[in-house]
Amino acid sequence: MGTLEDRAVIAIHEKFHSLPRKSKPRTFTNGSQEWVPLSGIVVIGKDGAITCLALGTGMKCLPGSQSLLLDSGTVLHDWHAEILAIRAFNYFLLQECHQLASCANYTSPILRRRQARELSEVQNSQPFSIREDLRIMMYCSEAPCGDASMELVMEAQADPTPWPVTASNEKAASGFLGRGSFSQLGVVRRKPSRADSPITLSKSCSDKLALKQCTSLLSSPVSLLISPGNAYIDTLILPYHRYRPEACERAFGPAGRMLPVDNSTWLAGYQFRPFRVETAEIDFHYSRRVAGTNLNGRKGSNISAVWTPRHQETLINGVLQGRKQTDPLGASALSRMQIWNLLVETIGLIDALPPRNFLKMSSYLDMKKSDGLEHRRRVKDDVKSEALKGWSNESSNTLFEEAVRP
Repeated sequence: MGTLEDRAVIAIHEKFHSLPRKSKPRTFTNGSQEWVPLSGIVVIGKDGAITCLALGTGMKCLPGSQSLLLDSGTVLHDWHAEILAIRAFNYFLLQECHQLASCANYTSPILRRRQARELSEVQNSQPFSIREDLRIMMYCSEAPCGDASMELVMEAQADPTPWPVTASNEKAASGFLGRGSFSQLGVVRRKPSRADSPITLSKSCSDKLALKQCTSLLSSPVSLLISPGNAYIDTLILPYHRYRPEACERAFGPAGRMLPVDNSTWLAGYQFRPFRVETAEIDFHYSRRVAGTNLNGRKGSNISAVWTPRHQETLINGVLQGRKQTDPLGASALSRMQIWNLLVETIGLIDALPPRNFLKMSSYLDMKKSDGLEHRRRVKDDVKSEALKGWSNESSNTLFEEAVRP
């Protein structure tokens, strides 16, 4: 039957292969096909049963120059596979919260209602929790971009030796374009892009996953409704040939750059919970290595698939396939605008929530500044200042968060 990791990967692959053809990379008349990274999230029950809850494919993000023009909350800024899978997972959880809030008789296989004795101050008053008998595994068909994949990037060069530190590159210790400055390892990086492409404002998937080891997989909106305690990744699964132990330990491990927060705990159930990194023997059918022999000639797909048990959609350039980025009807269900609308609707169904949690929440920015997220903000600030140094917030955050209103 294979290892648990192999079976988890198979479950994710099977969900992807069940998607409509428009959601998959194209195959051309000469037999070659496009490639795309895939990421997925499964939960493992106490009986070993595997349930896939989210998947995403994608390899692109919005250039920083466009971010300032498209900050209405309807366009996704980052649609790398890992980020789409995490956003899809959060969307599914928010839908489960809505179902629990609107139907007293509904029993979720993933969430449970918290007891009154579990609730304390405003920052620990979430009405729901992920069930304790579930473990979360996340799969990536490629090593996450950024620090966890730098050895792989170097190996692909004619000379894989890290570049020597010089006066010109020593002063810029973080925030490099994704694939450059090989002399610097263990640093925060932006998403990779071609040398002739505009820079991006999105941090690498390695950096975002490293932070999730402290904040949990829950996004800010979902953290208002679900306690973070059981929402951490237990295991990250990579293909065996895309796994470099030294890179993953440096990027994610307590002996690497996360050492300053090792054993850290915060209020409201937050803590540093490093995930294990395991490998699987199975490769993704649409990976860059599987189909075709001329790897350099293969083209990356611009199609992104999103799937959860309750939702499926296809995206191009951060919006629904067939829509323009300026069209509000093109907003993905994972967009800030749609998530915000569902959050507001769900909050309105929950009588037991302390009102002070949601006073003056008239916009996405108000939500991010709310009392209910105070402890989460402290976690992020501590991790960025102590472990992920060089991480600065995107300059456009305030603009689009103020724009996203119900």
